[in-house]
Amino acid sequence: MIFQNNDRIVFAGDSVTDMGSACPVGEGLFDNLGHRSVRIIDNMLAAVYPELKIRVTNSGVGGNTTRDLLARFDRDVVSLEPDWVSICIGINDVWRQFDVPSFVKDHISPEEYESNLEKMILAVKGKVKGIFMLTPYYMEPLMADPMRARMQEYVDICKKLAEKHGCELVDFQATYDKYFENRHSCFVAWDRIHPNQVGATVMAREFLKHCGFDYNHEA
Repeated sequence: MIFQNNDRIVFAGDSVTDMGSACPVGEGLFDNLGHRSVRIIDNMLAAVYPELKIRVTNSGVGGNTTRDLLARFDRDVVSLEPDWVSICIGINDVWRQFDVPSFVKDHISPEEYESNLEKMILAVKGKVKGIFMLTPYYMEPLMADPMRARMQEYVDICKKLAEKHGCELVDFQATYDKYFENRHSCFVAWDRIHPNQVGATVMAREFLKHCGFDYNHEA
C-alpha cells in the first residue's frame, strides 16, 4: 500500500466529503470525521493495517464551491502539512447553475473551475507525496439530462488537470455510472448528490483501489 506509518491524509472538499464532520477541520475521536466515505476509509485503514498509524483529516465543508475551498485552502489544507491530499470539489460549482439559476455571480464557469482547481494543486504539488483528484459527479445515468451533461465538462477538467500534474485520478462519476447499470440512483442518494452509507462505501472502495489497498493484508 502507498501509505506509510505516520502519514497524514487530508481530504478537502464540499458536503460529500464533510458529511457531518467537525468543521472546518475534523479528525480524531467520536464523529469528528463525519459519517460517510472519509470515515469508512479511516475505518478500513485501521482495521486492515493496524500496524500503521495513519492520520486522516476531513477538511470538507458543506456548500463549498472551488471558489470557497480555494479561499481557505492554505488554512485548512496546506498549513496542516499533509503527506497526501485528496481534492473532491465541483458539485456545487455545477449545481448552483441549476438550483439557483438567477444567482449568476455565484456560478462557477468551467474556466474559473479549472483555474481554481489548478491553484489548489500547485499549492501542494512538490510538498506532498501525492495528490488525489476525485471527480465531482451527478447520479444521473441519462447523459442527455442538462445537469449531467454539464457535470461531465467539470469531470473532464479534473481528468485534464490530473494528467497534467501527475495526480492520481479517482473518477467517481464513472464509478457511479457503472453502478447504475444495476441499481437506480435513488438506492444510494435521494437528491442524486449526497450518498447514503451504501453510496459512501462505493466511493471509499473506489478510493482505496488507487492506494494499493489489500483487503487480505495481515499485519
